Amino acid sequence: MARSFTGTAESTASVEGIHAAFGREDYWHDRLATGSGVVTVLDSLDVGPGGDLTVRYTLDLGRQLLPGPVAKLVRGGVSMQYTETWVPDREGRVCGNIAVAVSGGLGSCDAQTWLRPAGYGSQLRFAGRVTVRIPLVGGNLEKSIGADLAQNIPSVLDFTASWIGDHA
Repeated sequence: MARSFTGTAESTASVEGIHAAFGREDYWHDRLATGSGVVTVLDSLDVGPGGDLTVRYTLDLGRQLLPGPVAKLVRGGVSMQYTETWVPDREGRVCGNIAVAVSGGLGSCDAQTWLRPAGYGSQLRFAGRVTVRIPLVGGNLEKSIGADLAQNIPSVLDFTASWIGDHA
């Protein structure tokens, strides 16, 4: 069973500034450098002539970061492959899709995003679904992951606004 999550986040950065940052490799290297012991690799960044972009990156969680009950059920390490697409429209907005596949078919996440201008900068709206395919603990993990994503997506916009300020 999948769990849904939704939310909004505001940023002082403009839609154009955020979209331009998303199209820069140095932005992704900085964003993915978590320093938390998780190894994250930028696999590819493709920017089309119209501003459409696709970024792929992989998070290697290993085993040490898995919750105890999950570590007992899962053999080997766990990695998460992310694919983000961001497409500008003619009205100053950027629509996105964020897809995450967890190694071994353990789960997935798919979210739609809408970044639009707002008086103070921009606003991001998002709606997604999390699916965890681990017997007995899957439902609880889906609920926890969905709540975590809804809380953490705004921090990406905060990081991006700061990054833009430092790299303007």
